[in-house]
Amino acid sequence: QAQLVESGGGLVQAGGSLRLSCASSGRTLSRMGWFRQAPGKEREFVAAISWSGGSTNYADSVKGRFTISRDYAKNLMYLQMNSLKPEDTAVYYCNANVGGSPITGFGPWGQGTQVTVSA
Repeated sequence: QAQLVESGGGLVQAGGSLRLSCASSGRTLSRMGWFRQAPGKEREFVAAISWSGGSTNYADSVKGRFTISRDYAKNLMYLQMNSLKPEDTAVYYCNANVGGSPITGFGPWGQGTQVTVSA
């Protein structure tokens, strides 16, 4: 299965932007997505994208602010995060095997990248 490495996290002020990247080993044909886990909470769905990029899904909390995309030439997936809020603070994980209802990510998981949004 794919090995995943997340990057691009950091500290940003509320209202700012970050772009997260997810590098996968080999070609990924499955639906992919982003999840996040805040302190004391379970991992939750953020966004998903079909392998072709033609279909996307977003959690209600990020609709209109986050955009998920894929770069097939570079074997990367991105999460562009705009208008960030303190409640977006979490460790963000990408996943290469997304499905189910509610939307769930099936392993493997990478190490994640920390996003911290200050007020």
